[in-house]
Amino acid sequence: MQSSSDSRAADPRDLGGPIQPLLKVRGLVKHFSVRGGAGKRRVVRAVDGIDFEVRKGETLGVVGESGCGKSTTARLLMQLIKHDAGELIFDAATVGGQQLPLREFRRQVQMVFQDSYSSLNPRMTIEQSVAFGPRVHGVGKRESMARARSLLDRVGLDPQRFGGRYPHELSGGQRQRVNIARALALEPRLVILDEAVSALDKSVEAQVLNLLDDLKRSMALTYVFISHDLHVVRYVSDRILVMYLGEVIEIGPAEALFERSAHPYTVALLGSMPSLDPDQRTEAPPLVGDPPSPIDPPSGCRFHTRCPYAEPLCAEQKPPFAELDEGHRAACWMVVPGSQHSQAAKAQCVDA
Repeated sequence: MQSSSDSRAADPRDLGGPIQPLLKVRGLVKHFSVRGGAGKRRVVRAVDGIDFEVRKGETLGVVGESGCGKSTTARLLMQLIKHDAGELIFDAATVGGQQLPLREFRRQVQMVFQDSYSSLNPRMTIEQSVAFGPRVHGVGKRESMARARSLLDRVGLDPQRFGGRYPHELSGGQRQRVNIARALALEPRLVILDEAVSALDKSVEAQVLNLLDDLKRSMALTYVFISHDLHVVRYVSDRILVMYLGEVIEIGPAEALFERSAHPYTVALLGSMPSLDPDQRTEAPPLVGDPPSPIDPPSGCRFHTRCPYAEPLCAEQKPPFAELDEGHRAACWMVVPGSQHSQAAKAQCVDA
């Protein structure tokens, strides 16, 4: 008899060789027009020229303060909102072009939202909600319903018991399992999870995280996992991307970023993680003040107005990305080779 581990789809990270990107993001920009004083139109720079890759078979964690652009990025990746500039390249094909029409892209990329209740149609049974996507994409009714029952069973919900229920008859954890099943109904390759477990109790959260890990391995999925919970992000992620005020400021392997974070904002963000060890608790907050307005972001490095190591260069010029280790990059003048940033400030940041 074949063991369950043998029956799982191969994880691309276990096959050796370079890991190919499934999704490339190049110069992605999204600005929102708002009405200012005296009727003037102003622009919120929600996402302002970001570049990164999502590798096949990985979980890419995305972190940052509220308002940094995480959820806007998720909706841009899913093409729920149209970007103003830049491009998405999915498996070597430009999204929205002749090679990959938007309809086909959305079949291969699905999303699980934070609010499990508003994500479901209250007039549809659970079984109908999961089967709806395949029906829209041309799958027959009988096959769609059979697929829905199979997926409900796979996410831990007995289709005989739960299939005929409506969303209001389920708990939050059960509804999120339904949303996961619905996201998988079209057999996607990439799943975007936008705060998908943040509204759940901790015991239920752990169950859903374990479910997501099992589904990822058995179905050869790739995840983009967006969360404000840094403990969870560290647990689930292979790599982590840090955003600040609409820009990517650091990206790298999870352990490298947690143990050797280079950008002062990342250092402060990780320093805000609550600890159960009373000896590690501090009264002083690691970061003071609110982020500047995305309507009028600071010049140069956008973090320089809150950075304890900022120098005039930081306000004058935007720092380029510097390679720290293999796959670990940060946009900070302190790590750019040959920059004018003082060695004293660099040493002080490392000691911190």
